Amino acid sequence: MIYGYVRVSSRDQNEDRQLIAMREKGIPDRMIFVDKQSGKDFERTQYQRMVRKLRAGDTLVIKSIDRLGRNYDGILEQWRDLTKAGIGIVVLDMPILDTSQDRDLTGRLIADIVLQLLSYVAQTEREFIKQRQAEGIAAAKARGVRFGPPPIERPAELDAIRERWARGEISSREAGKLLYISHTTFLRWAEED
Repeated sequence: MIYGYVRVSSRDQNEDRQLIAMREKGIPDRMIFVDKQSGKDFERTQYQRMVRKLRAGDTLVIKSIDRLGRNYDGILEQWRDLTKAGIGIVVLDMPILDTSQDRDLTGRLIADIVLQLLSYVAQTEREFIKQRQAEGIAAAKARGVRFGPPPIERPAELDAIRERWARGEISSREAGKLLYISHTTFLRWAEED
């Protein structure tokens, strides 16, 4: 059997380019597994589902090595586990990595070197993406952009209820309920002022 694996990093990314490549390779849609999540690890629902179906003699097709994953050690481990189980792997963008064909020792050595290099590049790109995101977030915060939900407006009754709480007339949970906020938010506000 021949299987295709497609991965994009997020729900808003489009997997069409990879799906077209799988169909051009003759893989039926029912044999193509698609994940829309990060390649940082292999705990992906559809990937795991596909791996459970793979048997010796089957072939796994991916568009490029970074679609398999973006973790150097993880890619090498998955590659080793799959090929050791007798599953051929075809990387459409890098024909030298086609393990579905028997190769001599030199061919396997070259494929291993290319795999390690491409796995390194995939992980490095993931680290650059994380770095760019962190820099973008820091720049946005420096411009005053606030992340997360908008702050809760403090109710007009806060001072009166805080005084009742301070006198021990009500608990922080009761104060939170009266103000329609959590008791932890009430305590944070009560201690700020």
